[in-house]
Amino acid sequence: MSLKRVWMRVGIAVVAVGSLSLPGAKRSEAQGGEPRSFAIKGAKVVPVSGPLMEEANVVVSRGIIVAVGKDAAIPGDAWVIEGKGLTVYPGFIDGFTDVGVGAAEKTGGGGEGNARQQNQPTSKGPEDRPATTPWRSAADEINVSDSRIESWRAAGFATVVAAPKGGMFPGQAAVLNLAGDRAGSLVVKAPVAMPVSLQAPGGFRNYPGSLMGAVAYVRQVWIDANWSAQAEAAYEKNPRGVERPRYDRTNAVLAEALGKHELVLMPGNTSAQIRRSLRLAEEWKLPAVIYGAQMGYEVAPELAAKKTPVLVDLKWPEAEKDADPEATIPTRTLRFRDKAPSTPAMLEKAGVKFAFYSGGITTAKDLLPAVKKAIDAGLSRDAALRALTLSAAEIFGVADVLGSIEKGKIANLVVMDGTAFEKKTKVKMVFVDGRKFEVKEPIRPSEPPKGDLTGKWTLKYTTPEGDDESVADLVMGSDGTLSGTVSGKRGTTSVFSGYLSEDKFSFYINLSIEGNPSDVHFSGTFDGTTMKGTISVIGYSFDFTGTKPGVAAMKAGGAK
Repeated sequence: MSLKRVWMRVGIAVVAVGSLSLPGAKRSEAQGGEPRSFAIKGAKVVPVSGPLMEEANVVVSRGIIVAVGKDAAIPGDAWVIEGKGLTVYPGFIDGFTDVGVGAAEKTGGGGEGNARQQNQPTSKGPEDRPATTPWRSAADEINVSDSRIESWRAAGFATVVAAPKGGMFPGQAAVLNLAGDRAGSLVVKAPVAMPVSLQAPGGFRNYPGSLMGAVAYVRQVWIDANWSAQAEAAYEKNPRGVERPRYDRTNAVLAEALGKHELVLMPGNTSAQIRRSLRLAEEWKLPAVIYGAQMGYEVAPELAAKKTPVLVDLKWPEAEKDADPEATIPTRTLRFRDKAPSTPAMLEKAGVKFAFYSGGITTAKDLLPAVKKAIDAGLSRDAALRALTLSAAEIFGVADVLGSIEKGKIANLVVMDGTAFEKKTKVKMVFVDGRKFEVKEPIRPSEPPKGDLTGKWTLKYTTPEGDDESVADLVMGSDGTLSGTVSGKRGTTSVFSGYLSEDKFSFYINLSIEGNPSDVHFSGTFDGTTMKGTISVIGYSFDFTGTKPGVAAMKAGGAK
């Protein structure tokens, strides 16, 4: 294959091919020709729904767990994986995220304002349906090129409960498995919940413009939906001589959701917000789940009394990085930062069903350490594991197929080389719908780094089609390991196996060329302000340079 043809295949710019790389075509993807049956032999198995099993077998066939136990028979055609020294857990579940879902639509509201675009008159009242798009569904907006699918999976997450973002009624959530060649193959169940936000859009000059206005608006929407359902039922029963009810898209969707007793996700992070959402859910007669809940340590008994499930945000509160060191911090804020990780332990003690979700965490490798912080604050390991697996499945009504290692369930498994939540334990492989994904450990630097590559770099290079550039958004650990993304005209892809050792750097991305996953290797030297080196892909290589726009401007100014 000629170099020019290579570039044409990958969309001109090698680092601008994120949109061409499906989860089924990344570095950790199951290779073509693998059998449909696997057997993990002689491993420690933690089913979650039952007692731990030592030296047990887990047999998987055509995406389903067909046998579990010490004496589970292994079929002759199964690919056998030696499980000695390994521990098998159910695939982890992120209970509320937008991983795998495209960006929010930039459109107006619903009802009479369905066709209203952003450049049209602002909302004057509830009939304009501001920031309301409940007809949107995560199942219809799956983005298989989302680079987070692979990084979440590499961290042990086989499933997410994903929902669109944006507005007070952003759209309906779906349970998605994190593997599949087509969007539809990711969907386990849809819809499963209707998220609600009380963040008022538009500021004080635009309705609803405040928290009070947002609560009033959401209340009115539920009242309208209930009235619409009753009016439609009465009209269908006896339409003669009766003015027909006006069709409203928001009312129709919400009335259907209420009729199916679909879960409504209500916001509440502080104790006051949690209590408010509990009151509103009771007033509106909604099957509610509270999300956020980091101040649940103050209201755990109340949540237990209401028998309301909870989704706990794993992005624990912390001081702002650029905060004024001389500023006086309120005692309640300091207490919140200190006590928030103890909320899961308080919920466990009170008997509240809860699960975890990523919330503000944007890097998958930070998820399990955040759970460990809750364990250090008093949460039992069994409850922590359950919150990442079976409890999440129970809350969203998919426990018959997900959340534990049992015969007949979907083969979502995470295989680790030790006990979960320990710093030294690594995810070795993940099964999603019975497909095996090996997790590659990043290459570690041999010498301490000289400098820091963290930041956004403009990468410039010349291809057979001419000059081109991309942006590498890199994050460097204290030991020199690199992670992040590389973005270009056609998308974004994740960095893996990266490091800076002394002044030498190396990192990889992965892309699909003619349907085959191929590693793209960036390597070279770093002088503290600029990078220069070589990009290598399928036997070809060419030079590139990397600069930080801000640094370049400062250097130019200094030269003057």
